[in-house]
Amino acid sequence: MAWTYQDARAAARRRLPHMLFEYIDSGAFDERTLAANPAGWGKLRLMQRVMRDMSKLDLTADMAGGTASIPVALGPVGFAGMYARRGEVQAARAAASEGVPFCLSAVSVCDYEEVCRKSGTAPWFQLYMIRDRAYMGDLIDRVLAVGARTMVFTVDMPLPGIRHRDGRSGLYDTGPGGFVRQAWQGIGRPGWLWDVYLRGRPHGFGNFAAAMPGRTGLGDYWRWIRENFDCSTNWGDLDWVRSRWPGKILIKGVLCTEDAVAAFDAGADGVVVSNHGGRQLDSVAASSEVLPRVVDAVGGRGPVFVDGGLRSGLDILKALAAGADGCLLGRAWAFALAAGGESNVAAMLQALKAELRVAMTLTGCRVLRDADRSLLDIGKPFPAT
Repeated sequence: MAWTYQDARAAARRRLPHMLFEYIDSGAFDERTLAANPAGWGKLRLMQRVMRDMSKLDLTADMAGGTASIPVALGPVGFAGMYARRGEVQAARAAASEGVPFCLSAVSVCDYEEVCRKSGTAPWFQLYMIRDRAYMGDLIDRVLAVGARTMVFTVDMPLPGIRHRDGRSGLYDTGPGGFVRQAWQGIGRPGWLWDVYLRGRPHGFGNFAAAMPGRTGLGDYWRWIRENFDCSTNWGDLDWVRSRWPGKILIKGVLCTEDAVAAFDAGADGVVVSNHGGRQLDSVAASSEVLPRVVDAVGGRGPVFVDGGLRSGLDILKALAAGADGCLLGRAWAFALAAGGESNVAAMLQALKAELRVAMTLTGCRVLRDADRSLLDIGKPFPAT
């Protein structure tokens, strides 16, 4: 059966404990932005073209300095090691086999060293700023020592957003009562319980394990994040990061033109237009709405990537036509991983590649690097910046 986002989501729902499915699936507050993200791509119309000799296509793209088979990276998704056994390792292997980058979440179950060792790759690394700068400096040194070259500096989470579904599901529960509630959900998913919970240990806090000794529950992890993520982070902190990081830095979480320009002024190599998948501040614009304005504002100073609501190869072509240099996927690969591990993530990427090939052929786009707004049937130009 061909991979589709909805099929993977349904399979993940059947396999995962309720609180873990809700963690992937939920958004902030009333989830208006969560719904707006995929709807925004759906509103964009492509211009079909015919009789253009589409026998030879080039789907490759430059993704932060490396050539990818398609303009896609597996973006950072927290706690993926709870969705499949050593899930971050499986996802990194699938990405490598299909020729696309993988970005390890800062809040992963498997730390960066394990992913490198077991996947044979050096993924992109996501950085969140915490109050303890000495620990952050040590963490940066650790990942550089094993080959990291691209950082995704995520700046739209100075504190976690309010996600009501997570609160209702029991994800934040602590103490004996919380343990019983979470354990009962695990018992109700015996396949997950055996393969992930029992065979997939240790379930530590990956890159931050040394910063929070003695805490092991999901509720403990979230309390630590709320206490330690740094609300004082500002553009001056990018100087501190840049002084320690010799590779590329992508600023993730940009939603307005002023911040995009400020990111490049501060020394970023690229930006990721993102509303954190609708998981942080609700009622902000969909990524598809913001993307063209950001592209126009930065004027080619560096790559502009995008995430949020991308579900198919069709959406990827629309994103590139609207100005993106590439796309980061989140829920798509998280659900695929939960539904079937490494092989299913690879199948997802293969399906996206096939969908993208069809979309290119029927829009007359031979070389993906040449995709622009002429592929969109918009009737009038995008609004001026």
